[in-house]
Amino acid sequence: MTKGARTRQALLDSAIRRFAANGFRGTSVSEVARDVGLTPAAVYAYFGGKEELFTAAVDADAAGLIEGALSPVLSGTFDLDWAGLIGALLEGLPRHPLARRLLSGLEPDHTVRMLEIPALAELRKGIAERLRAGQASGEVRRDIDAVRAASGLESVVMAILIAVMQTGVPAAGERADGIMELLQAALHEPPR
Repeated sequence: MTKGARTRQALLDSAIRRFAANGFRGTSVSEVARDVGLTPAAVYAYFGGKEELFTAAVDADAAGLIEGALSPVLSGTFDLDWAGLIGALLEGLPRHPLARRLLSGLEPDHTVRMLEIPALAELRKGIAERLRAGQASGEVRRDIDAVRAASGLESVVMAILIAVMQTGVPAAGERADGIMELLQAALHEPPR
């Protein structure tokens, strides 16, 4: 990494920690700069302002969560184990405090940002490819649109994460089993 790339990464690491602990309103660019040993003016060489720094921090933290938990989807080896996918995301949340903060509803003005992160676009693409492969092998219903279904599945996964984080309802149990049953019924041909 170049010195500039290392500095940018240090700023992002500090921003993730600060925004996760104190929120968007409770964090200043000066604090983030001070953590890295820079002046606030130097931060603007990397980010256009506090909003841009926050957006980049959310993108980086959420991307780390998605990439860590969803490597089977992103690598093309996902076996449609939705419970395992959701479990991996929930297990990864403690290592991604800013993503956890947004999913917990502590940044209501910025929660929608989670739906726009580039890593989610990659996730949708990976799920769509896996669904197409499942359709080709007869594992997944052929009458569904894989791209639209991937978008819907990504929304369901996000809704489950938000529900777990905001209500404390466990991700396992009767409700979770019902969701998994619904996903299986929606994606697979009924047994004959």
